[in-house]
Amino acid sequence: MLPGRSRIRLGLVWLAGWCCAAAPLLAAEAPPLPVQEVAPGIYVHFGAQEEFGPANGGDIANIGFIVGERCVAVVDTGGSLELGRRLRAAVERTTQVPVCYVIDTHMHQDHVLGNAAFAGGARPPQFIAHARFAAALAVRERFYLQALQRDFGTPMSHEQVVYPTRTVAETLELDLGARRITLRAWPTSHTDNDLTVYDERTRALFLSDLLFVGRLPVLDGSLRGWLKSLAALRPMRVAVAIPGHGPSSSDWPAVLEPQQAYLQALLDETRRAIKDKMTIRQAVSTVAVDATKGWQLVEQTHHRNVTAAYAELEWED
Repeated sequence: MLPGRSRIRLGLVWLAGWCCAAAPLLAAEAPPLPVQEVAPGIYVHFGAQEEFGPANGGDIANIGFIVGERCVAVVDTGGSLELGRRLRAAVERTTQVPVCYVIDTHMHQDHVLGNAAFAGGARPPQFIAHARFAAALAVRERFYLQALQRDFGTPMSHEQVVYPTRTVAETLELDLGARRITLRAWPTSHTDNDLTVYDERTRALFLSDLLFVGRLPVLDGSLRGWLKSLAALRPMRVAVAIPGHGPSSSDWPAVLEPQQAYLQALLDETRRAIKDKMTIRQAVSTVAVDATKGWQLVEQTHHRNVTAAYAELEWED
């Protein structure tokens, strides 16, 4: 039998453990993610140029935050609850102002599974996403959670998947205190729920997965739509472009060109393959092969892109 004081102490330890299972750990308990200040008040953690998996802990997406005088806007939270906690720790190491917004740029798991690290508390932030985000995430949530358990050995519950409390159908302006940012919802492109975040003060643009740099783009929406979105992005006044994967760049709009060239080749050659009555299997092995030169993760991505493009274009007028 433990002495009374020890029993009390043990009970408090158990209660603390129970509370932590029901709510995110305090950010101080997680080592902060390394971040770079790519423009004044704009902080980015750059993920690995790798496939999502246990070897990198799901840390493959560029995620970050924007600091205003009144509060902080977080832009994506990473591929696991642990990454979200570490991002929160990075915010709290950088500034004392609270997080008032968590912005999800689209529903892919490497960008959103850290959301729960920012939920709860006396004044939780608003979670903001594209108007079609919730439906898209709901379709995939079960598969994301199964993959975490199977591949990472990390259990995550439905209650820890955070859905938006506010949505954007076109544009939304937010004031962080002496700093205004604009959120823009895009037509179906990389996905059907892509959102960009633009900081007026620094002209920094979080493009998320509308732009890949270095690693081959992943098509999960509309090839034609994505090319139209890239054309619409080009006239924007951008000083710092922050892609969803790869390094940031001040070379705007030239940074768009490698991706645009690949997607255009994918479009043109898939159309040609369909016109020549190639089967989808034949197209996968021949379409846009030359356009993949110089890109990373081609083997993991290109065949899937051709399959998606073929399915989209097969019945076009």
